[in-house]
Amino acid sequence: MTTDSLRFTRISTHASGAIPAVGFGTLIPDPLVTGQATKAALEAGFRHLDCAERYRNEEAVGDAVQEAFKAGTLQRRDLFVTTKLWNTNHRPDRVKPAFDASRRRLQVDDIDCYIIHTPFAFQPGDEQDPRDERGRVVYDRGVTLAETWGAMERLVDEGHCKSIGLSDITLEKLREIVAVARIRPAMVQVESHPYLPEWELVDFCREHGIVLQAFAALGHAMKPNLLADPVITSIAERLNKTPAQIALAWAVQRGTAFLTTSTNPRRIQENFDISTLPEDAMREMRDKITTNIRFNSVVETGVPGFIPRVG
Repeated sequence: MTTDSLRFTRISTHASGAIPAVGFGTLIPDPLVTGQATKAALEAGFRHLDCAERYRNEEAVGDAVQEAFKAGTLQRRDLFVTTKLWNTNHRPDRVKPAFDASRRRLQVDDIDCYIIHTPFAFQPGDEQDPRDERGRVVYDRGVTLAETWGAMERLVDEGHCKSIGLSDITLEKLREIVAVARIRPAMVQVESHPYLPEWELVDFCREHGIVLQAFAALGHAMKPNLLADPVITSIAERLNKTPAQIALAWAVQRGTAFLTTSTNPRRIQENFDISTLPEDAMREMRDKITTNIRFNSVVETGVPGFIPRVG
């Protein structure tokens, strides 16, 4: 029996070779649980880990990765590590120190892709979520995204950063960066799922050798529930797969990468075990799913909607 290779898909970029399409996101509030989930993800077969300074758990991810290295079950060259520059570090002089701090916490020499977490600059400083007395975000008007991008490009020049990218970005803003970039983004990470397919952005990325990576690929169990969609559930039933496996296979087959996060080892394994959908199922998903919804307003505010407040 031949194993379906969809889960091992790698997508070529103009920059750092190929990016594993199937990614594990580490947006997990508890560092101890983060470590266990990362370990389970590596054991399941995930070879792309998505991290961020903002998640405050890079050390836990680094520990899990080091454990796999020491056990001999994983080699650094087989793993693609992405992490992100937080909004308070957009000023060019803050970019390299933030990058080096992430490398140190993750315990790796090189980062495969370093991403600007959102296109919004917040007031620089140690407070990750700066607010004024009325509770509104304090933005930093003294820096442009293009200036931050220039500092990201210099990281690539210096050698420990293999490629750079953007997250939570609109097509319009992405066009602006691509127009001025000396080093183009290798990857952009945006909310995308069958209820928000972002076809125009997918086409633009393909044209420019940029990988589009979908976060919230399963809609984060928010209402309306993507995994209860009748088109998806009927395909899942027909193919003897779960609705989640259908939505994730759809993401890879249309040429995008995805991120999925879970702390449940059985669900982590299920999210990795995707296989190729027949053409008629892909067509059905394109033609018959009519719901269109964005679950996360971060593209308008720079404030991620899924990060639990740590009180």
